[in-house]
Amino acid sequence: MNNLNQPLLSEIKIGILGGGQLGKMLISAASNWGMNTFVLDPSENCSASSVCNTFIKGDFKNYDDVYSFGKLVDVLTIEIENVNTDALLQLAKEGKQIYPEPGKLQIIKDKGLQKQFYDNNNFPSPDYTLYADKIAIITAVEEGRQKLPFVQKLCRAGYDGKGVSVIKRNQDLIHLLDGESIVEELIDLQKEISVIVAKNTLGEIMTYQPVEMVFNPIANLVEYLICPAPISPEIAKEACDLAIAVISAFEITGILAVEMFLDKNNKIYINEVAPRPHNSGHQTIEAAHTSQYEQQL
Repeated sequence: MNNLNQPLLSEIKIGILGGGQLGKMLISAASNWGMNTFVLDPSENCSASSVCNTFIKGDFKNYDDVYSFGKLVDVLTIEIENVNTDALLQLAKEGKQIYPEPGKLQIIKDKGLQKQFYDNNNFPSPDYTLYADKIAIITAVEEGRQKLPFVQKLCRAGYDGKGVSVIKRNQDLIHLLDGESIVEELIDLQKEISVIVAKNTLGEIMTYQPVEMVFNPIANLVEYLICPAPISPEIAKEACDLAIAVISAFEITGILAVEMFLDKNNKIYINEVAPRPHNSGHQTIEAAHTSQYEQQL
């Protein structure tokens, strides 16, 4: 989708919250279009600091840092969800263009709110229970209210395998993470797949083809992708249709990576979403007409 107005747009200042590898690749796409890029990150040695036009050292989780940074740029976007959304909401009230929209980001960055969103919109997602802390989970297991096995996910600040604990036996309870979390049923998993979907300001929506994500069993990180995913055309269409339905329900402008579980009965469940470039989309740089980074811009 092409939704950029001419001319291509060296005077527009694009602010990116977060300076990791995804931000660096986003800047690479922006530089091809002559965009003026700003990055906010607490580390001067972050991946994006050497390639952006302007680097600002600051905490993207801090209200004042995010608000001040937002005042410097014309458009704000993210490469990580765990940012200060209160500052973004205030900037949006003042007319700043922010993608993804701060109210939607506020839901997505909290896995409990994200799961409630799926419930409210009748999207398939693993059954879950919300717990205040690990003591509440242990008590529920001891009283027989919480069955094993399950997956614990911290509601906030989890990404790239962090904030997740798989509990299969009572002995595993020592590995519970402390903090508000959701506990999900453990899906009888066949594959994990992802569909990246893009929506522009005109409401046009397109998806990339589904990919299979293969995870390192120890680090719980994506080790490699299989693209296209080795699934039937019917399942691929179902996954793409679900991704389109999810981005439409969120009313997000930009891109959304929709991670899904495919169980051994070929049923699809939403795992989680990310409203930014995603590790399941690196191949789009070479394997698609436009990359996920160009679609975000």
